[in-house]
Amino acid sequence: MTSQLSAEPQLVEAAEGGIPSALADLGRLVRIPGIAWPAFDQEQLQRSAREIARLAEETGVFDEVAIRTAAIPETGEQGQPGILATRAARNGKPTVMLYAHHDVQPPGDEALWETPPFEPTVRDGRLYGRGAADDKAGVMAHIASLRALRETYGDDLDLGVVLFIEGEEEFGSRSFTQFLADNAEAMRSDVIVVADSGNWDSETPAVTVSLRGNAKFHLTVRTLDHASHSGMFGGAVPDAMLATVKLLATLWDDEGAVAVEGLAERDSETPAYDENTLRSETGLLPGVTPIGGGTILSRIWNKPSITVTGIDFTGVAAASNTLSSEVTVVVSARVAPGQSAQDAYDAMERHLRARAPFGAQLSFSDVDLGNGFLVDTSGWAVETARGAMRDGYGRDAVDYGVGGSIPFIADLVERYPDAQILVTGVEDPHSRAHSPNESLHLDTFRHAILAETLLLARANERTV
Repeated sequence: MTSQLSAEPQLVEAAEGGIPSALADLGRLVRIPGIAWPAFDQEQLQRSAREIARLAEETGVFDEVAIRTAAIPETGEQGQPGILATRAARNGKPTVMLYAHHDVQPPGDEALWETPPFEPTVRDGRLYGRGAADDKAGVMAHIASLRALRETYGDDLDLGVVLFIEGEEEFGSRSFTQFLADNAEAMRSDVIVVADSGNWDSETPAVTVSLRGNAKFHLTVRTLDHASHSGMFGGAVPDAMLATVKLLATLWDDEGAVAVEGLAERDSETPAYDENTLRSETGLLPGVTPIGGGTILSRIWNKPSITVTGIDFTGVAAASNTLSSEVTVVVSARVAPGQSAQDAYDAMERHLRARAPFGAQLSFSDVDLGNGFLVDTSGWAVETARGAMRDGYGRDAVDYGVGGSIPFIADLVERYPDAQILVTGVEDPHSRAHSPNESLHLDTFRHAILAETLLLARANERTV
């Protein structure tokens, strides 16, 4: 069998040589608008699944490749198509699961895109398009790494591999737990690589070691049983928008920090990161100041945040002189690592019910909870990943916290408690995932492929 030391130069050559093909395949995937929201053409998601299944089959690595769905526990309806490809380990080698997702966010207002969202476009060293970074680049990092392994090792590859490409991550992973239950033994792994995170910057890799949880819900505020004329009764009758504005304002203090008793914070040091960097990475307008207190990264990684992300109310074009009877808003909270999402939601509901102005009636619905995650960094897989990143990027990896959430990781931990979890990614702070003009830094993509190829090759040298 080819040894690690003798194989690595060929591995690097194979990985580098495969990058043009990986980029071409990524471009084809970006052209498929696979969006899991029911309002969009679901055949596109099927197309995306079929294309990725074909790419997995063509690696020559797997014993079986299948497109599968699972039931959504709450409704019994079938979830969106995922790709599950498996290869059994040999000679006592570990099995590594490679996760990514092929569904993407809706494009939003296409007028805000400089180029069409589903037409991959390269400019200034970046590939632009919806899903170019989140997370079709993660899919292709896996495929490209497996191609390099196959080219180098051939039939001498003993590593077990599970490739799981989900089809509804952006739509809440509604069938994820059932998918795990249905395929528990086929997916059982020693190491799980979740390629759906980011890096410190376009040149510096990161191992994600903490993720915030999420608690999202709809809040409806009612003050009237029907709308009334604002001139005839305004000043005496509280409309629902007035009550909603006053109620929502109690969620934050004057500095913009969360002011809800019972929402926890995590005490952990963070690397240096200044306001200029924050402005560069977020587009904060001149004169607009950051919110909260403590180090900037502690606010993003270790403290809760609350955002109002949607509202059902009369649009500007149709506005009339009316006292509104009810308003519904979507409240999305990020929960500090270490606190359960249920506890965080309970604290917010208590807070809001205790502060409803003018006796307004409140109702809560569509509650969506996902726990945060703290990575155990003591295992061999994390150390191996750091070394592979150092060699693949040419820089030491940074231990990285993420303000966003990947709730299904908690499901993986529950199902496979002995597995080591690695959260990696191909994004950089300028990728603008979920936003107009999403993009992938091409050099970051190249380094990510090299690093993952080395990680898998070095896992192939271990026994379990």
